[in-house]
Amino acid sequence: MNYKNLGRTGVMVSPLCLGTMNFGYRTPEADAISIIQRVLDDGINFIDTANFYGQPVNNGRGQGITETIVGKALKGRRDRVVLATKVCLPTADFPEDPNARGISRRSIIAECEKSLKRLDTDYIDLYQLHRPQRDIPIDETLRALDDLVRSGKVRYIGTSMFPAWQIIEGLWISERNHLNRFVTEQPRYNLLMRGLEREVIPMALEYNIAILPYSPLAGGILTGKYRPGEAYSEESRMADEAWGEWAQGFMVENVHQKVEALTAIAGEKNCTLSQLALAWVMQQPAITSVIIGPRTVSQYEDNLGALKVEITDDDRQCIDEIVAPGQP
Repeated sequence: MNYKNLGRTGVMVSPLCLGTMNFGYRTPEADAISIIQRVLDDGINFIDTANFYGQPVNNGRGQGITETIVGKALKGRRDRVVLATKVCLPTADFPEDPNARGISRRSIIAECEKSLKRLDTDYIDLYQLHRPQRDIPIDETLRALDDLVRSGKVRYIGTSMFPAWQIIEGLWISERNHLNRFVTEQPRYNLLMRGLEREVIPMALEYNIAILPYSPLAGGILTGKYRPGEAYSEESRMADEAWGEWAQGFMVENVHQKVEALTAIAGEKNCTLSQLALAWVMQQPAITSVIIGPRTVSQYEDNLGALKVEITDDDRQCIDEIVAPGQP
């Protein structure tokens, strides 16, 4: 396992990060714990979750049970894991409370305490803002996060789905006010969606921001299991009541033709399409760790095989002809 620095922190993380969005929802608790423990045994030391994850209730608000499952799985092994979670999206605790979400000081402090309790830990290694919120001044958000770092409850802070200009604004506010700064960004990035390459990746390279891509398999499209004209499997994300609409957003024009062409490249390399997709993201500039979201052990084992796939310059040229660099 070739570990990498998490941006400018000096903390070493595995090139694959276990994403847990399925756990406690599409993956039962016992299976989820088995996957987490298997992942740790294989040398992956980076786990990503969120206060929002779990069985969707109350118009999509999560129960937060995923953090509880992660906490159970890490019993006795917490000190060797880089544990990341997120704050912003609403939970089911107080569905009618307009303050039970967002990145205000009130929300951040309250949700951090709940996450610590659910995760059964004294500290969070990486606390991320799940989404930007334009009506909250970033200095209020950063001061709340800085207080959590100074209190020892959080080690580092990061963002998710932030445009480059807002990350830079955050860095500027942190420097001006002597606050802890963002060290990571978690964006959506995969072979079919390359808009990140226009601004976010150049920014990350310049300011040493670790990029932690999620959805590297484009909601399952880059596994090759979705065929034109075929009905979605009941177990697939496309058919899922809560996440189906989000996953179907990847069904852009000519997507099946692109997938077919990428599958041919994977065949020439004697790997699966999903392994090609993961390896390509891992070996792109500024990428520190790629977030995988296996629902089963077999899916995880396939993902793990991506560590052995080398992407050559010829591969990159062929891929660029299928999906142009910077294409949104």
